[in-house]
Amino acid sequence: MKVFLGGTCSGWKWRDKLQPLLKCDFYNPIVRNWSEEDRLKEVHERETSDYVLYGITNGIKGVYSIAEVVDDSNKRPEKTLFLNLYKEDERNFTKQMSHSLKAVENLLRGNGVRCFDSIESVANFLNG
Repeated sequence: MKVFLGGTCSGWKWRDKLQPLLKCDFYNPIVRNWSEEDRLKEVHERETSDYVLYGITNGIKGVYSIAEVVDDSNKRPEKTLFLNLYKEDERNFTKQMSHSLKAVENLLRGNGVRCFDSIESVANFLNG
């Protein structure tokens, strides 16, 4: 089994905490110097992984990760996972964004997506 580690790529480095806990293969799309080759590899890995995990933290600066997870929740909910870590780090925390992400989480659940609120809980699911 393989999981694609998508989602927030700035701020808190949640992937660094998750990766050592995983007993399955994973693909981390974060690279130092992004290239067209990296983009093509990311597309391939996202399409071929058994699960696509979207981790969202207070470091979120744009909306594309949210658009991706909603799109996947409609097209392939059985392989889409949502990890809401927004409250994990109080820096940059706003009540409005917290409520908004909870609404996104509820929408995803309604589409059949598995949602998690801790690194340990998603690791336990993937390792189970």
